[in-house]
Amino acid sequence: MSISGSLSGEEGAGFGPAPSQPTAAPGPASNRDDAELPLVDLAVLQDLEEQLAHPAVAQKFARDYATLWSQRHQKLAAALDRQDAAAALDAVISMKIASAMVGGLRLSRLAEQLEEFIRRGDLELGHALIAAVELHGSATVKELQDNYILADE
Repeated sequence: MSISGSLSGEEGAGFGPAPSQPTAAPGPASNRDDAELPLVDLAVLQDLEEQLAHPAVAQKFARDYATLWSQRHQKLAAALDRQDAAAALDAVISMKIASAMVGGLRLSRLAEQLEEFIRRGDLELGHALIAAVELHGSATVKELQDNYILADE
């Protein structure tokens, strides 16, 4: 069960409209550097497979990430709705780290930006990014399912 193929940074990398890619909400999260990040970098998962010395463990981590995506997103959105900075910070850090571990570089960067807004106490601006988080998170899960989780089953 090893990785075959990869997603390049150019493949669907832009935040602009593309048939299978989400568009970002306007604002700070949609800068050019972030748009050039791959939605999913399969090399990150390959590194995880090698570090764990067992591809099935990395596959399970990616499956669990995909399964838990909606709960992570809902937890973050609810915390922002309640203006609960501590809960929002906890949720966004979890999202950032887990996304980076599965190669979801674009979502991880978006979560990092959201974390910065929360730490500054700007929950309104953070709340404005939640639609972009949802779009990129769902797209990240789809890419994982299409190109990694199901590809090796």
